Amino acid sequence: MNPPISTINDLFCRVASAANPRAVLWQDEFGQWQPISSDQIYQRVRALAQAFLSWGAQKGDRIALIAENRWEWVVTDFAALAIGAADVPIYPTLTGEQIAELIADAGCRIAVVSTRQQYDKLNSVRARTSLERIVIMDAPAPEGAISFGTLIDDYDNRGAERDPVFDALVRSVEPKDLATLIYTSGTTGEPKGVALTHGNIAANQNYAPQEFSFNSTDACISFLPLSHVTARALDYVMYNSGAQVVYCSQFDKLPQAMKEIKPTVIVGVPRVFEKIRQAVESRSALSPVKKRLLAWAIRTGSNFIDTVYDGRKPSSTRWGLANKLVYSKVSEAFGGRVKVFVSGGAPLGIDTARWFASVGIALWEGYGLTETSPVISLNTPRHHRMGAAGMPIGNVELKFAEDGELLVRGPSVFPGYWNKQDANAECFDAAGWFRTGDIGHFDADGFLYITDRKKELLKTSGGKMVAPQPIENKLKNSILVAQAALVGDKHKFISALISPNFVALEDWARQHGVEAGSRADLVAHSRVVALYGEIVREVNGSLANFETLKRFRVVADEWTQESGELTPSMKLKRRVLTQKYAAAIAELYEDEATARGE
Repeated sequence: MNPPISTINDLFCRVASAANPRAVLWQDEFGQWQPISSDQIYQRVRALAQAFLSWGAQKGDRIALIAENRWEWVVTDFAALAIGAADVPIYPTLTGEQIAELIADAGCRIAVVSTRQQYDKLNSVRARTSLERIVIMDAPAPEGAISFGTLIDDYDNRGAERDPVFDALVRSVEPKDLATLIYTSGTTGEPKGVALTHGNIAANQNYAPQEFSFNSTDACISFLPLSHVTARALDYVMYNSGAQVVYCSQFDKLPQAMKEIKPTVIVGVPRVFEKIRQAVESRSALSPVKKRLLAWAIRTGSNFIDTVYDGRKPSSTRWGLANKLVYSKVSEAFGGRVKVFVSGGAPLGIDTARWFASVGIALWEGYGLTETSPVISLNTPRHHRMGAAGMPIGNVELKFAEDGELLVRGPSVFPGYWNKQDANAECFDAAGWFRTGDIGHFDADGFLYITDRKKELLKTSGGKMVAPQPIENKLKNSILVAQAALVGDKHKFISALISPNFVALEDWARQHGVEAGSRADLVAHSRVVALYGEIVREVNGSLANFETLKRFRVVADEWTQESGELTPSMKLKRRVLTQKYAAAIAELYEDEATARGE
């Protein structure tokens, strides 16, 4: 275990002194993996930090960072923190208007962007901000932008040379200093800037990975958006452990990257793992023999779930045969060397956890929030319970309010939202406990369970409270369902909107002779409606009566981040969905007065 850190700058100093020739890997335009040494990281951070200083940036300033996962992201991050400034990571998928709002709120005078597209988007709304300089990572830099490469070029050949003045500046940053403003994705309301200090993040880094042991032989692929706290926290853990961090800027390149890099650590949001499961089932569905083989392997593996989840390899001959024929192929898709799988960012769903354990993969679920830097609890190889969010980490206190809302207190809890005094008064109680907005409970052994978001609970007109996420996860277990959203707050019964996995649905339609001129025609076809009706009936069989879905509507849209229905961490934007499908929801309840209720 590494000595504890008190600031992220301590972590940067550890990276800089590692003498690692391959601390980072990135992919060039020819698809070749190129290394960056720890000395080069130091020199590039030093060069960019000195550029910031020359432009008048100082301690406490905010610097915007709009980029995909690439080595320049972490160099910009470390450079801003090195001078005592705070960075403001912004999702590159946001519109110019959305970005301008965040940059104006944060008061950024400097922004670093990845591509010409990002520059043009930002430059078009520049007048609405206080921006004085925009740095662009890609070359060539357009007129009005500053080239990232030009700023660091002279430093790449300085080897292990150190600058004592710069190093002293790095060390002068204190735990109480602001490190970053991370704007929440706004699933139910306007985005708020979560102000995290160096001490907040360092406290979480010191405790969250304690039961995991990583070193220079380990590698992780950084593919979750670094503007999200989960991805950033993982990269910090890897850097702090001397492990290799590999940047993958495009999600569609991830499967090939996993084969080439062979990572030892995979951290994803639940939707990543759900897609992998659906891809495996889709491929097997193309052949009756493969479909039967997968079904047999899953049945076989289901008898050894507890053994796999305990980190042990079953000794059964049947399991060994299934492993050779099926499970090993799933493992090879991840590169074949992964020793730690973690899911975070949203509730995983026990059915997904069981499916992966049935194919020989223990998928550890964690829980946390941006406001808690982020980890609150985590399943680990030593302490785990499937379906739980894990055991609380050692330096946080947890308790539940009377209504079941989880409250948390500790050094990793943020001091408050940026420029949001009313929100701060609402989210902290008089004793300093942070109201997470999540409903949950502890079991008899102290494992934490999270049921749902407090604001997302649906209350029927009969007074029954329904948690939508567990039911939505059950629906998504079907290969034919990409996303699902429950509706019915203040109504007599619960209904569902279902966004299909159109690849699987259109393949099913071809196989069954269902013809349709458009996706709207396809989802309205009687045989398709009946098909999804069977999925809903199967899920209803596992629900209490008041939770059952009385009606549903299959929509003709794929819900994506780009089209606005999902956050960057793949959570539903329920407010957006409610507005977009207001007419469809109204139809589901038009005869509610005479319909059967709960």
